[in-house]
Amino acid sequence: MSRTPRVTRALNTVLGPVVKGYEDPDRAWAKAVAQVEKKAGTEDRQFADDLGAIMRGAAEIPRLSPLGWSLILADVKARYVNRLRVNHLLAEHPEIADEPITAPVIVCGLPRTATTLAHRVLSASPDHRAPLLWEMQNTGFEDPRSEQKLIKQMEQGAGLMERFAPDIPHIHPINIDRPEESMFLLPHGSHWPTLHGLMPEYSAWAAARDQTGDYEYLKSCLQVLQHGRAPKRWFLKYPAHLADMDTILKVFPDATFVWTHRDPVTVIGSFCSLMETFWGMYQHDTDRQVIGRFALDHLVGQVNRGLELRRNLPPASIVDVPYHKLSADPFTEVPRLYAAIGATWTARDQEHLADVVAKPKGTPSHRYDLSDYLDPAEVEQTFGPYNRLLDRLDLRDAELTVEL
Repeated sequence: MSRTPRVTRALNTVLGPVVKGYEDPDRAWAKAVAQVEKKAGTEDRQFADDLGAIMRGAAEIPRLSPLGWSLILADVKARYVNRLRVNHLLAEHPEIADEPITAPVIVCGLPRTATTLAHRVLSASPDHRAPLLWEMQNTGFEDPRSEQKLIKQMEQGAGLMERFAPDIPHIHPINIDRPEESMFLLPHGSHWPTLHGLMPEYSAWAAARDQTGDYEYLKSCLQVLQHGRAPKRWFLKYPAHLADMDTILKVFPDATFVWTHRDPVTVIGSFCSLMETFWGMYQHDTDRQVIGRFALDHLVGQVNRGLELRRNLPPASIVDVPYHKLSADPFTEVPRLYAAIGATWTARDQEHLADVVAKPKGTPSHRYDLSDYLDPAEVEQTFGPYNRLLDRLDLRDAELTVEL
């Protein structure tokens, strides 16, 4: 049975006769680029051309809906707007490029392994800083007068998105004014097919690229957000950073990686359910077996790449955070995590930890069944090398005291 809400299906019926951009994605993107550049009075043609690969990839998505195309186009267009905004600030204030981004912490690991919680816990300290969702989509200098208006507008947009995918708030809550995944500052990567649908030609193109420029752009955005403010230690989070650790170290040589761990059989079922929810916004129907196969291939490739890179990184640059240990005793494990990254755990941090790990009242549990997507035995076998590491790190039979 489709998990696509009735309102989404109805809107696709209305948009169908008028939304045709995916029939000629290059032309549709050229029109969008012209609109953005006219308003901005500037251009970044290479960046725009590369973003066009996303739109060609979107047109590949099987059963792509008119609403799905419209949402993707709006997202990619907004990313170009933000790039031109950052370019303008760098041109007007070249000293921004001298802002030091010192010893950043990068939270990564398989999705659904408490990366969000780890990021939230680490960024809660007053000495730490994480980019907020609205800042990554509207990167600029501090301006309290316009910030609240902007946040309110974005919250209204997020509320509309929740109508298209009502399960999102209790699977992966999104808050405009809270820290979010740094994929919102990365123009390219596996997040496009993961959240939207199969894009094989785009995925091959993105995998062959040198991603250094993407991370340099991310650094520039952090420098803009830091400019004119008291410097703090930056904390970034995105599960797929796991496969980019070598590239990240080119741009942030003193970075520390916080790698969260959890039983992949549990992880992949939750991940497939999340994918199905998101894909439902962009496709007329979703196929659970297609989702399962993509998720398994993607996550196995990601974690194996992480294991390969790990062997060549200094041991001190990776801090392991096992899910079951963290969930069983957060008031022991979180201070240990702070110590491992060289941060100071204070009485204030201790007081606020309970609020950080608490799940909002009335939040329904995320329910899913891995067997709807994959054979659990195949998942266990396929993740063999990772499970051997996990057995050394985690207590998978620990009694959980909090649901992360």
